[in-house]
Amino acid sequence: MFNHVMVGANDIDVSKRFYDAILGALGIAAGIKDSDVRCRYQGNGGVFMIKVPINGESATNGNGSTIGFATLDSAAVDAWHASGIANGGTTCEDPPGRRSSGVYLAYLRDPAGNKVCAAHRSR
Repeated sequence: MFNHVMVGANDIDVSKRFYDAILGALGIAAGIKDSDVRCRYQGNGGVFMIKVPINGESATNGNGSTIGFATLDSAAVDAWHASGIANGGTTCEDPPGRRSSGVYLAYLRDPAGNKVCAAHRSR
């Protein structure tokens, strides 16, 4: 359904370091900067991008918006979360763990305040 997902970044290098870490924990290669203001990641048939806003104003997070990354197991969720904290992210919501729906989740805010999630659905 989607071609790509893009979130705003205020400092592309700070955000790249964060996303290289959390996506690297999921086995996705480091992002490729194709300009001074944009970086892209490819994996699992999709593209995720970070970009300094084209209008020159500060990037802001979308209230109520979350971007979720699929993982192979709960250990990958934990590694993703730890990588994010170590690279400029801040934890949000409940600690990593299984929710009543049976999904194992962890949430972070990236350096620009965007809310991201790692999830493992048991089969």
